[in-house]
Amino acid sequence: MKPKSAMVVFQPSGRRGRVPLGVSIVEASRLLGVDIEAPCGEKQVCGKCKIRIELGTFQKLGLESKFEHAGPWQAGEEKHISGYEKKAGFRMGCVATVEGDLLIFVPEAARAGKQVVSKAPRHLDITLNPAVKQYSVQLEPPTLEDPVGNFERLCAALKNNHGLTSLSIDVNVLRGLQTILENGGWQATVSVWMDREIILVQPGTDANIFGMAIDVGTTTVAAYLCDLVSGKVIDTLSMMNPQVKYGEDVVSRISFHMENPDGLKRMSQDLVDGLNSLVSQALSTDYSRPAPGNGSMPEQPYRVQPQEIVDVSIVGNTAMHHILLQLDPTPLGVIPFTPAVHHSLDIKARDLGLIINPAARIFMLPIEAGFVGGDNVGVILAEKPHHQDPIQLIIDIGTNGELVLGNRERLISSSCATGPALEGAQIEFGMRAAPGAIERVVIDPETLDVDYKVINREAWKNYSTPTDMQAKGICGSGVLDAVAQLFIAGIVKKSGAFAKEQASNRFRIRPETGMKEFVLAWARETSIDKDIVITQQDIRHIQLAKASIYTGCKLMMRKMGVEKVDSVKIAGAFGSHVDCKLALAMGMFPDCPVENIRSVGNAAGDGCRAALLDRDRRLEADRIARQVEYLELTLEEDFQRQLMEAIHFPHMTDTFEHLADIVPRQVLNQGRNKVKNHSQED
Repeated sequence: MKPKSAMVVFQPSGRRGRVPLGVSIVEASRLLGVDIEAPCGEKQVCGKCKIRIELGTFQKLGLESKFEHAGPWQAGEEKHISGYEKKAGFRMGCVATVEGDLLIFVPEAARAGKQVVSKAPRHLDITLNPAVKQYSVQLEPPTLEDPVGNFERLCAALKNNHGLTSLSIDVNVLRGLQTILENGGWQATVSVWMDREIILVQPGTDANIFGMAIDVGTTTVAAYLCDLVSGKVIDTLSMMNPQVKYGEDVVSRISFHMENPDGLKRMSQDLVDGLNSLVSQALSTDYSRPAPGNGSMPEQPYRVQPQEIVDVSIVGNTAMHHILLQLDPTPLGVIPFTPAVHHSLDIKARDLGLIINPAARIFMLPIEAGFVGGDNVGVILAEKPHHQDPIQLIIDIGTNGELVLGNRERLISSSCATGPALEGAQIEFGMRAAPGAIERVVIDPETLDVDYKVINREAWKNYSTPTDMQAKGICGSGVLDAVAQLFIAGIVKKSGAFAKEQASNRFRIRPETGMKEFVLAWARETSIDKDIVITQQDIRHIQLAKASIYTGCKLMMRKMGVEKVDSVKIAGAFGSHVDCKLALAMGMFPDCPVENIRSVGNAAGDGCRAALLDRDRRLEADRIARQVEYLELTLEEDFQRQLMEAIHFPHMTDTFEHLADIVPRQVLNQGRNKVKNHSQED
């Protein structure tokens, strides 16, 4: 009988196991927990999943690896794999399939590194009013003369002492109620959800309760563990979204669901498992808390128990919301982009599979539209533009960009397809913000020399020896820096094309492809033994991404009838690392005084935390979601023309008077007369 599976071994990780015949090598890596980079969602676009088939008989491993065991060569591989590499056994992991036993080497550039996630919490100006509150009670033990049931006895005490009425109790709590009351000498601390349901009873009065606010981004996930009594953030936990292996953007994941019968369930379970890993991390960490008594004793180490996590709030874009809850996301990909539900949801933790108190509720923030979800509502909760008079423009930059414009009179939101280029995908040497990624770039406008900094290394290149840098690639903030600096230095023109005359030895034309490129790091400075470059194609990807954001901003301003904004706020973990001046120089958003442009960190996560700590903000979230006007940018009649004009740096025709001290005048005004004359002729 023909075997239905094959043995696959990945090096250098050493992970091995049997996988079904016919699956792609990328899929085999997922099944065995290796995770090969595939940011384009296996669409044969990015070339990041390049691996090498090792040829030969490996007795120690008990397998014979052959080139033909990876399936026939596909025409689409030609553009990413040279003739020399093909002879050496290189294949694209997204198209090569497992047809027999294989030993596969994953080059460093194709390994999914652990991303450095920066989502630190900010101070929140809120009233502490959580959905779950504690109440202490002292009960009289039952007697023959007073044999009232434990639950009724507890309800009577809560009514008499705290005015709570019409309470229900979770069945799991009811099952252990007798033992808990006896162990506490009939003194207990009761946690009640929304003053309606008892979800935890703890013996005595020295009890803790915690909540988690979780921001589920397309690429990263951040969780804030909060003390629900004090409102303080006890810990911040983060990880890569496990779904990135199915593609960097939401469209790739919707496609994975449509192409695989169990795709939705797999992606949902991966995310639930990831959330549980964050919970487990919190449960295994020693935290400090004041000693019981008058507070004069030193703090004591303390570990959170699963049952003490009694409330969770979650934000995410509409696709992440649907995939987590296993709601069919297919309608989100076609007009009219209808979500399964707009309103907020309260779901029992046991129903989602989180390893916290099973009676706890998970509050899912409401959705605005098909591509603007609870994360955008969270941003509005945190930044409060609806409570202010100035016109604010808030840009949450991620794989999918969400925009909010307005003030207390009116709010408009939209979503723009920035794509994953701003996070390093689709860039030839792009990578996630992991150790070894170039994160900052400076180009001297006089000498055109390049200085840069890599993640996890404090010293910049100019203060290091070349071999110390060990650069592996370039992440989103580094790409933005590099492209903006190339423009400011005159190496790249307003159109995005490299200038014909170049004074730098870092500019060259690659003989194999004829592609123009600029070297950021020479091979001796890297860990991949290759020059790290920015290519003409890389610049085009960034132009499209920034033009998408600018066009969204401009169309929203037109819809609102305003010609300028009072302030610009850049939100998101990625936004925290953006140089605001360089972002303006590129034309990522309309002109604004530089001093009024600032990063606001993970505003979506901050808004999620506000909803966790103040139940009134949950009601406000539902009001916001229904009041905000959504503008579908692609349906605007002149969308394509606006997009094409926004591709130029900073724009083809729009003026940027606040760039006078940032971009040299001759660079900023290049081609302006030609454009003006052309417009007059039209």
